[in-house]
Amino acid sequence: MKDLHKIASEVICPVCRNQLSFNSIKSIYQCLENHNWEILSGIPRLVDKKNNYTSAFGLQWKRYRKTQLDSYSNTSISKKRLTNSFGKLYKMLEQEKEISVLEVGCGAGRFTEILLSNKNINLTSIDFSNAVEANLENFRENERHTIIQCDINKNPFRKEQFDIVVCLGVVQHTTNPEITIKSIYDLVKPGGYLIFDHYTHSLSRYTKIGSGILRPIFKRLDPELAMKIIEKIVYILFPIHKLVRNIYFFQILLSRISPVRAYFRSYPELTDELHYEWALLDTHDTLTDYYKHLRSRSQLFNMLTDLAAINISINKGGNGLVCRAEKPISNT
Repeated sequence: MKDLHKIASEVICPVCRNQLSFNSIKSIYQCLENHNWEILSGIPRLVDKKNNYTSAFGLQWKRYRKTQLDSYSNTSISKKRLTNSFGKLYKMLEQEKEISVLEVGCGAGRFTEILLSNKNINLTSIDFSNAVEANLENFRENERHTIIQCDINKNPFRKEQFDIVVCLGVVQHTTNPEITIKSIYDLVKPGGYLIFDHYTHSLSRYTKIGSGILRPIFKRLDPELAMKIIEKIVYILFPIHKLVRNIYFFQILLSRISPVRAYFRSYPELTDELHYEWALLDTHDTLTDYYKHLRSRSQLFNMLTDLAAINISINKGGNGLVCRAEKPISNT
């Protein structure tokens, strides 16, 4: 496990922005203004627990902590999504030079696994939810991997601390995407890169009747109860999805009516057992996310332009649109 004193030297208090120190007697981090932060299961919890809207996500990733790992599914689904998001920048990870990478919204670690396979990366994995515990179970901390629970919009990092900040499947689920994009961009070093994706407008999103009707209900339920009900729904409806998977018209029609997410056409390489597991995971994800924002290509481009980013690239991919941008070395 990474030395807690060393982690303290790499972070600051999310509230007052002062340096933190490790109190080994109380097993907490504290600053000069006496803000105290717990360390549970070896993970610094630099987060306000009272205003955390991601409890359903935490439960989800702890329940399905291995589902999307390529090493578990024996596929390259997660690696393909990560490399497509990086584009040409992925070659940077394969160079011998050490690179500091911040992974925002690490979840159980589907992308953590791929990033750690590059031995020159010093990776910091963060999540607002207690999914950090699932990440730790899957990938133990070491000298080049740090796990922290924190809010990206009240984060414990100094500005311009990382060579690359990658944030996949997250921004659209935060309170305000514009604020979140600024927060993650601020952490990129001059000459470094920001990579993130975002939901966008599409006919498919607006015509999924099943999830549209149920989500306002499920996102307000107790997370444990919501998960139990969703598991029952998937148990009942998944066999119908499986039955029509090779009949295109019925498959499309069913995907609009049913709240169940099935990937028979998207990921034919998965076994039937894994298809069911992915359906459980992603149906829960779709029905319980507290925020679900959509942004257009022009909106995202304008946000990055306003931040003075350069070499902006926005393409279809991931969950909608994948954005890449560089922070200029000098704004002059």
